[in-house]
Order: sequence, then structure tokens, then C-alpha cells
Amino acid sequence: MTPFFKELCERFPEQIRSVEEPVPGQVTILLSGSDVTGLARHFITEYQARLVTVFAEDRVNAEGVFYNYYVFDQLGDPSWVILKAPIPSDRSSFQSLAAELPAVNWQEREIQDWFGIEAEGHPNPRRVALHDNWPDVHPLRKDFPLDTELPAFEGDQHVYRPTLGEGVFQIPVGPVHAGIIEPGHFNFAVAGEPILYLQLRMFYTHKGTEKLFERLPAQKGLFLAESVSGDSAFSHATAFCQAVEKAGGIEVPSRAEFMRTVLLELERIDNHIGDVGAIAMDVGFVIANAHAGRLREMAMAINEELTGSRLLHGMACLGGVRRDWSDGQVAALRDAITTLEGEFRDLVALLKSSDSTRDRLERTGFLHPEKAAALGIVGVGGRASGIDLDVRRDHPYAAYRHLSWRVPVYQEGDVLRRMQVRIDEVFESVAMIRAALDSLPGGPCRAADLSIEPGRCALSAVEGWRGEILYWVRTGQGNRIERCKIKDPSLNNWPAVVEAVQGNIIADFPVINKSFNLSYSGTDR
Repeated sequence: MTPFFKELCERFPEQIRSVEEPVPGQVTILLSGSDVTGLARHFITEYQARLVTVFAEDRVNAEGVFYNYYVFDQLGDPSWVILKAPIPSDRSSFQSLAAELPAVNWQEREIQDWFGIEAEGHPNPRRVALHDNWPDVHPLRKDFPLDTELPAFEGDQHVYRPTLGEGVFQIPVGPVHAGIIEPGHFNFAVAGEPILYLQLRMFYTHKGTEKLFERLPAQKGLFLAESVSGDSAFSHATAFCQAVEKAGGIEVPSRAEFMRTVLLELERIDNHIGDVGAIAMDVGFVIANAHAGRLREMAMAINEELTGSRLLHGMACLGGVRRDWSDGQVAALRDAITTLEGEFRDLVALLKSSDSTRDRLERTGFLHPEKAAALGIVGVGGRASGIDLDVRRDHPYAAYRHLSWRVPVYQEGDVLRRMQVRIDEVFESVAMIRAALDSLPGGPCRAADLSIEPGRCALSAVEGWRGEILYWVRTGQGNRIERCKIKDPSLNNWPAVVEAVQGNIIADFPVINKSFNLSYSGTDR
């Protein structure tokens, strides 16, 4: 036992029942009770650990309990530490951590909604995933049939905090929007132009994805993972595949790991370029947006050439990738990214030549680094506010352990730096693709044996272009998935928008929102 776990056992002897490493890089600590407050505080203060996610599992039929899982990450340590806390089925409650750790606010409330397990002491225990007028159901319990038909919803709609003060008004935006986007409600309180505060309401089109996994074999579950957030299809599919592969002990061929890395970076490039253009569009720089749209089209044409899909659908598979590349495709990719890189440099120069664009973006939508850390912000939004996290570096997967790159981190936390993080990452991704192609090994592109042992659990993380994507699975009989937990980075990052808009004017909300560019679908899943 390492000194770390020895010290934990000595300090919390009555709470820790066992320590095991079910798969490499993942340590699970089984606790004797549901209260993790002391252990969590110890991890965070003594080891500077980060509480990455909290989720629950129904094991009532098999073991007579629910479990809460608390996933911790310590900078410099590639292993995940998971606290596994049992909750008796006849006393379905646990002590909330949200008052001290706002990052888990929505996640603990999801546990309440999905499993009916009360988060005692939660500062805002209102429903989050289930809306106020839903009947009293808990869909992720095993005794809730997937084909249940619920009656027509009745009762009160969501009640927003009232505006107070002379000259203070509410401006409701959504949930149905003018653009072709999914629903989400933004309720602004304004005094003239400045925004005093913003209230969010998401989960209008929750798809029950985690429940749907329970009736699917792992191979079919892959296609469900692709649908969680359409612009991150390959990242979600890879995260799912890696979780199942870890749980099943499936060895992925080296060639497939390099091919996955290339495709993940291509997905990052086409989305970042699109966002750079959209940010320019929201401040009236139409020409820059037109150039970005043209470049994104070039990037998506590369995707289609390599995979048959502009959004990289259908390429991921358990054990590797579905189709190999010819030498001609690899050569065409080299030429295409060289052209794309050169033209993207021209776009960046065009953006930097516009003083009016810089004036609109600099100091707009400021997210303080301390606030970003408290909210657990990840990805682009986090790195623009001083949060130096990147799963590719901190928990290497695919071929990233063979590559080197710079993780761009800024302290200013405004729209300009969120755009700059994207610009920097495009250039880093191009360099990584070249390096991966230079080292691309031969051999098969997927594993032959895909048999999966039941009752195995594993966690997987991928640094999607928005940020950290997590999948946790428990395998079942017949190569099926018994439980699949999904965490899209948008779930963490929506509260950042609430903080970033305060003190700005209404006219700047579109560009602030676009600078985060969060996924409604990934949040609702």
C-alpha cells in the first residue's frame, strides 16, 4: 500500500473498509458509510485534489444498497481515486458537499432527481434534471421500467427568483430560441443595460441516455454515446469505448491509438475554428466569420475523406477504429492540414488587425480564476481563467503519452482569452497530428477479441474540445452495459456563464455565451 493510502487508513480507520485497483490507473476506496465530508475535505486541503464528479448507482437488488461515487483527481498523479459510499435503501440520504464545493451543486441534485436519494444540507435542493411539474418518479432506479408512460404533467412551472428594486426588470430569453439550437431558459435581471444576475434553467429535452444504456449491448451502446452531443461525437464515443475496454481488459492496437488521437484533434480543430468565427460574428466582424466558415468547411471535408462522415460518426468502435487509412489518405491529410494551418494564420492576423474587435472582447465576460476553480470549470473556459487542466496530459490515453504539446493557460478570463485558447489549441493540434502521422505504426486498427467480463467497473476520460468528458461503466452479462454514467463538460460550465455575464450589458450576452459555447444536449443527455 502506498504511503497515501496508508495515511488515509490510519486517519480514517472506521470509514475505510477496503482499497482496491480494479483496473490500472483507477483506485476505489470502499467506505463503511455514506458521509464522505471528512475524507473529501482531507483530500482537497491536504493533497490539493479536485473533486471531478459525483454520481450514484442502484445496487439494491444485488447488494441492498445504493452507492455514491466521488471521483478525485490529483495534479501530477495519473490515477483516479474513487470513494465508493454505500447508502442503505431504507435510509436514502447522504450529506451534501455543495455548500463547500459548488462544483457538485447540479450533480448532487441530479442524484436526488434520478434516484430519490436526498442530499441533506444542500443549499438549493430544488429539482434540476426533472422539472418542477414532473410527477414524483426516479427514472434511474432499476425498478423503474424504461417503457413507462408518464401521465400528462400538471402543477407549477419553475418559479424564478423575483426582481427587487426600482427600475429592475426581468428579461426572459428562451427556452425556444431564434436560432437552430436546443432549448434552455435564460432569465435576466437588469437595471437599464447592465445585467445584475442571470438565472438558468436547462434539461428541457432530457433524453434519458443513461437509462437507455441499460438495455443495450456494448457494441450498440457506442452509437448511443455518439449521440450525446453531436459536435463531440468522436470524443464521446472514444470515452465510452475506453471505459468498456478498460473494464473488459481489451487491448487496443497501437495503430488504432494513433488514429484515434488524430481524429480527436481533427474534431477539436473544426469546432475551434467554427467558434472563432462565431465570436467574430457576434461582434459584427462578418468577414472574419465568413473566412472561418470556409476554413471549417475545409476541416470537415478532411473528416469526410478519412471517415466518410463530416462529424466523424461511425468511425469509433470497441477495440480501436472501424476503418483503416490508406497511404494516400494519410498523404492527403498531411497536405490538407498544411493548407489549413496557413490559411488559419491569415484569419488570426485579420482578427488581430481589428482594434474594434479587441475592444469588444477584452475585459468582456470576465470569469475570475478563483470563481472558476470553485465552480470546477474545465476545458477552454477554465484554461482562459487560470485552470491548468488537460486530460490528455494529466491522464494520458490513446497515443498522447507519445506526444508533447503546450497547454495554453491565461489568467484574464475574458472573451478575448477564451478565443485565444481556441486559436492556440488549433496550432497545437495541427502539430500533434503531424507528429502522430510521423509515428503512425503498422498493424491492425482494432482488436479481434471483444468479449467483456461481467461485473467490472471502469472510468474513462477524454479531453473533448469543450473540456473533460467522463464515462463510468459497469459491465453486465452478455457483453451488455449495466450502468453508464456520462459527464459532459457543459454540466460543469453552465454556472460559469451566470458569473461571467454579471456587470456586462445585455448586448454582450451573445458573445459571452458563444465564448463558452456549451452543449444543451450534452447537459440534458
